[in-house]
Amino acid sequence: MKKTILAMTMAASVLALAACNDQTEADDEIIAKSKVGTITKEDLYEEMKDAIGVQVVENLLLQQALENEYKVSDKEVKEEIKKQKEAYGDSFEMVLQQQGITEKFFDKNVKSQMLQKKMIESLEVSDEDIAKGVERAKTEVHARHIVVKDEKTANEVLKKVKDGGDFEALAKEYSTEPVAQDTGGDLGWFGPGKMLQEFEDAAYALKKGEISEPVKTSYGYHIIELLDTRTAETEKTDDEIKAEVENNLKAALFEEKLEELIKAADIDIKDDEYKHALDNYLTQKDEEADAEKK
Repeated sequence: MKKTILAMTMAASVLALAACNDQTEADDEIIAKSKVGTITKEDLYEEMKDAIGVQVVENLLLQQALENEYKVSDKEVKEEIKKQKEAYGDSFEMVLQQQGITEKFFDKNVKSQMLQKKMIESLEVSDEDIAKGVERAKTEVHARHIVVKDEKTANEVLKKVKDGGDFEALAKEYSTEPVAQDTGGDLGWFGPGKMLQEFEDAAYALKKGEISEPVKTSYGYHIIELLDTRTAETEKTDDEIKAEVENNLKAALFEEKLEELIKAADIDIKDDEYKHALDNYLTQKDEEADAEKK
């Protein structure tokens, strides 16, 4: 699933592609002519469709999902457009040129930004979750793991570990991670954001010396042992850490809410060429469920 969704804005090419597909004008309309040939509106549309068609479909569907849930009035949009343009002042035209966008697209993108802002403002993060996040941010863990392909093997390995088997030796014998032959599964010290979220959550939930049940990630099934913890070194103030944690929690909620909106929209993409346009917004669990249905 895509993890950097907060900056979701339609590319300038989206507007251009939509404009190229205006059915009120003939497809053979010439938009450029030279001694070596001509470029028609249809030529441009087909070229852009091949290059950015999936991105266009993705962004248009996301935009519709947001507009269905959150509302901004035309008056609000006009006021915000005016406010942003006034902030740029005389450099506005230069900004458009530098970003390679039209004023019309700029105006459309303002509405997109406002919808995203509405969505973000609707998300609530509890003080308890923030406190837990701050504590985690101030802590590093030292762990090792054994990763295997299936749950059955993971349970077999876990039993051997619990029966007193040597963790390092078992990691070298069973782990599908090539580097385990040298490290014995030792991951060294790491902090938040360095591992897959499922792995990180499991590791931080352990106490020193504890071993986890099999933890599933996109790499397989992990048996994790927490070797030690320590206070992380940082130059950030407590307020900076708290703000960062809150932003990260909201980003995660943003992704969850967006996925919820996509599901609620019951989107049916008819064109096979764009059938996977929203795959990045589905969880691995959803993708596996869809695969089973097929």
